[in-house]
Amino acid sequence: MKYGKIIHGKFHKRLNQFVAEVYINGLKELVHVKNTGRLKELLQPNHDVILEVSSNPNRKTKFSLIGTYKHKKIVNIDSQAPNHVAYEAIKNNKMKEFSYLKTIKREVSFGNSRFDLYYENKQEKGFIEVKGVTLEKNKIAMFPDAPTSRGTKHVLELIKAVNEGYTGTILFVIQMKGCHGFTPNKEMDKAFMNALMQASKQGVRILAYDTIVKKDELILGYPIPVHL
Repeated sequence: MKYGKIIHGKFHKRLNQFVAEVYINGLKELVHVKNTGRLKELLQPNHDVILEVSSNPNRKTKFSLIGTYKHKKIVNIDSQAPNHVAYEAIKNNKMKEFSYLKTIKREVSFGNSRFDLYYENKQEKGFIEVKGVTLEKNKIAMFPDAPTSRGTKHVLELIKAVNEGYTGTILFVIQMKGCHGFTPNKEMDKAFMNALMQASKQGVRILAYDTIVKKDELILGYPIPVHL
């Protein structure tokens, strides 16, 4: 996934889920935050951040905050990016778990949920729910960084899909390099962790992939171990 024009700034403070103040060339600007998570360990005052310049003249904010730095490595925080990179990787046959597909579609409904991806090959039909991960502790990626009843609902709905004969997959896209494994964040959302463990036991496939992160690009990387 490629971005448009990229510039750098210094983070000042977050005003709400969607808007923050960032200093760009010494001037304080309002910017759109492309992630509604807490991001407390990433968005700290005076941190270097990466912004995409909007090409839409009618937007209220000219810049979108898409990344920051942690231990001198870039962390992509764009919550829309994981879906894009997963779709691109699967469509281009870059994930061994999803090969020789006849069909791949985005945003397909099942029951009371809408899953990120739907695919078909000769052997199976399946749904994929993609979750972006920006939280890391001691080189272990964790999700979520805020309680997510919506995420728990998606996991439970995938169990229903598997029981009806579909293949169900939850793909955690780690929006950084350097993590040695992934685990659900029990302290933040025990219900999500329990749902994920239940899903794994009932045949839902749990995958985690890291990413290759550049200032203006995000590419799906390699699988990392999942610890439930």
